[in-house]
Amino acid sequence: MYLTTVMGNAAIIFLVYVDNRLQTPMYFFIGNLAFLEIWFTSSTSTKLLVILSSGRRTISVGGYFAQSSFYFALGAAEFALLVVMSFDCYIAICQPLRYAAIMKHRLCIHLVAAVWVTGFTFLSYHLIQIFFCCCFCFCDNSPLFQLSCSDASLWKIDLVFLLFIMLSSLCLTLASYTCIFCILRMPAASERKKAFATCSSHLTTLAIAYGSCIALYARSSGHRPLETNSIVALLNTVLYPFLNPFIYSLRNKSVMLGLKEAMARATAQLFP
Repeated sequence: MYLTTVMGNAAIIFLVYVDNRLQTPMYFFIGNLAFLEIWFTSSTSTKLLVILSSGRRTISVGGYFAQSSFYFALGAAEFALLVVMSFDCYIAICQPLRYAAIMKHRLCIHLVAAVWVTGFTFLSYHLIQIFFCCCFCFCDNSPLFQLSCSDASLWKIDLVFLLFIMLSSLCLTLASYTCIFCILRMPAASERKKAFATCSSHLTTLAIAYGSCIALYARSSGHRPLETNSIVALLNTVLYPFLNPFIYSLRNKSVMLGLKEAMARATAQLFP
């Protein structure tokens, strides 16, 4: 699953780069999401593979700092990118005639830069927090804080901050889709079908991403068995990145057409 995740997301990045039909703002953001997913799943799955192969269910202090910091920083960046993608869907559906004028390449680059700034800002916060306070799948914060911190308020503050990141991005995303659903009252069935096709993949991603994270953090994970937390964590760290390439490729005619043409060119070069 890890190899499929990496190769699938890498294939999306490659297709967006080489296929002129996919060099649009929507696919530009999808390519950045694929890039984020590669690093997001690598921050946890590589250690999980070591655990499964060696049976040593331990992690060094330095390894914990690296894994925990990058996991939450990349997660925050991904939530920010999902907000940007919902904004792109809103402009494409609600302002179709002005889409090209609004979503210029420079604005897309600035939005993606803001996404990465958000992630690294959260990285700085997380490093500071775990500096003042010395599981199976990955280093989930709440159980770790309860083991290592005598002051329970520290991990509660961390939980509140995580919920703020998730819920604020979710509210912004829902605001965009509220406007989209108002537009979907349009009488023409063809227009409604086209609008649903534009945002259906993104809605699927949102349901998996926010559903798993809210299930993991909406209630302190310390109040649930570790096995339950591990199952939800696997959904968020392994299954969700694994499904993303299929969500954005198998249900997308442009991506599938670009993939077929790229495979045909590769086959022609290998077997002239």
